Amino acid sequence: MTAGEALPAPDQASGSVTGMPGQPGPGQVGPPQPPAIELPAGTAIDDEGNLVDLDGDGLPDAVDGQSIPPAPSELPSTPVTSDGPGADEAVAVVRAYYDAINGGSYGRAYALWSDGGKASGQSPQQFADGFDDTAEVSVEVMPPGRIEPAAGSRYIEVPVALAATRDDGSVHRYVGAYTLRRAVVDGATAEQRAWRIASADIREVQQ
Repeated sequence: MTAGEALPAPDQASGSVTGMPGQPGPGQVGPPQPPAIELPAGTAIDDEGNLVDLDGDGLPDAVDGQSIPPAPSELPSTPVTSDGPGADEAVAVVRAYYDAINGGSYGRAYALWSDGGKASGQSPQQFADGFDDTAEVSVEVMPPGRIEPAAGSRYIEVPVALAATRDDGSVHRYVGAYTLRRAVVDGATAEQRAWRIASADIREVQQ
């Protein structure tokens, strides 16, 4: 990265750098709907939608002796499990990244990129040099996307809005997102299982 650029990030082509689709794929969008309950032919239903017992045996007609599927509220809930750090931890990494930059701890910020900083596309010195004329960077972290699965990994996109104040007092504004990655394979180290910045798509806002 050349001197004068406020935010070191790998050069990217236009468009998303996540490798994930920007639109939902085929299938249901939104919360799952309760399963439909099919009643046998000939079932009697009153005006309020209740099953009617016409023969007085205590069971609704046409379902005598048959089991009625449970209502959705009676179905056992599926336990929620976690395979590692969630979205809040990913957001915390982005905040820690800018805390380190503003504190002049460029080595610590560099290490928050994947592969020990190599995912930034720069050497540690090049990374630090990119902030030579930057006095401060303020960051607004917006709600992250959902965690996306991949082979042996998880990805999440964290949108940001940035304001970089340079030594001459000028303020440059940027918007975009960081894509963070963590490993979920057996045998991965604690470092590999932690969220780290995999790529960035940060663009300067023309004023």
